[in-house]
Amino acid sequence: MPSDPSWRPALDRSVMLRYDRVRDADLLLMPERAVRLSGTGGRILRLCDGSRTVADIVTELGRTYPDAPLADEVPAFLDRIRAEGWLR
Repeated sequence: MPSDPSWRPALDRSVMLRYDRVRDADLLLMPERAVRLSGTGGRILRLCDGSRTVADIVTELGRTYPDAPLADEVPAFLDRIRAEGWLR
């Protein structure tokens, strides 16, 4: 099911987002697991604080990436992360 634009995503309580200087990458840290994020994944997830809607996140990212197809790509990315159980 595609993301509802009014959904206010937030990382699950068991998940932490950290920047790893050695790997020069954002990581999602979970009990007994770490996932390296590529591209703008970390930037998107930093905006997932439970106060912004999906539409707000798309708008915010649009200021930095005005020509990117964010209206399609951001909700699809968030849906994949939610399907893994990393977003609530």
